[in-house]
Amino acid sequence: MRKHIYSLFILIYFTFFLCSSSQDKITFNEKTAFEYLKKQCDFGPRNPSSKGHKLCMNFLIEEMKKFTKYTSVQKFTHYDLKNKKTLHLANIIGTFVSSQSQTSRRILCAHWDTRPRADRDKNPENRDKPILGANDGASGIAVLLELSRIMSKFPPPVTIDVIFFDGEDYGEEGNYDEYFLGSRYFSKNLPYKGYECAILLDMIGDRDLRIQKEVFSNYYFSGLVNDIWNRARKLGIKQFVPGINGDILDDHRILAEEAGIPSIDIIDFDYQYWHTIQDTPDKCSSESLKAVGDVIIDYIYF
Repeated sequence: MRKHIYSLFILIYFTFFLCSSSQDKITFNEKTAFEYLKKQCDFGPRNPSSKGHKLCMNFLIEEMKKFTKYTSVQKFTHYDLKNKKTLHLANIIGTFVSSQSQTSRRILCAHWDTRPRADRDKNPENRDKPILGANDGASGIAVLLELSRIMSKFPPPVTIDVIFFDGEDYGEEGNYDEYFLGSRYFSKNLPYKGYECAILLDMIGDRDLRIQKEVFSNYYFSGLVNDIWNRARKLGIKQFVPGINGDILDDHRILAEEAGIPSIDIIDFDYQYWHTIQDTPDKCSSESLKAVGDVIIDYIYF
């Protein structure tokens, strides 16, 4: 009897030890994430039809294939009526299958394209130039790539689709039919019916990161918003701050309104280099990427 009790104790001890060790290893590597941000910018502007767009698309597809065999690409076209040209676009989707639940499925997403015109630049001569998009585009993708690396080693408790949307920032101000092209296409061609929710990451690499609750997200999906902010407070992450700032038109609105998926936007819209050619990696920091990454890890696993 004593022998059996001792054996059971040893089994429980090692089970606890292994579980604790696994959880300890689930850490967000901010250096890797920042390298992902810079790597995207190394391709140059990634606006549709550009060389950088094609190079970055191939890189993102191959990188996601390293992390999950369930990597797919939604290729589609959009006709730009004003400039009379056809855009070739691609949403990149990596699915991380649950280690536990066979029914719950969630989305983590960001846009990977960059704006074809720096229309907010102080210098009028720059306003027709494409932006590099270190924060506006690359930062969200960088965090999702690092999270994908983590989920490839530690399967999440619920199935998660990581989605890189294309064509989010193509439109001209006032013409919203040519914004959010990737999320619009995705909403009409859902690979799965019954997503539980979606979290969008956009412009989360700013050195002076201060993320407040976005109006639409907080009004319609306050439960999910409060869950995220409560996790940040629990972790002592000061970049998530109290208050509400701005009603943002973004991919989360498309997912909610056109696909019926409860969706929120994690975004710091107070960024002085927004839609300018000064949106470069030196305006971003690995610390900001880690702050967001740590909160999302807590959301995924704990």
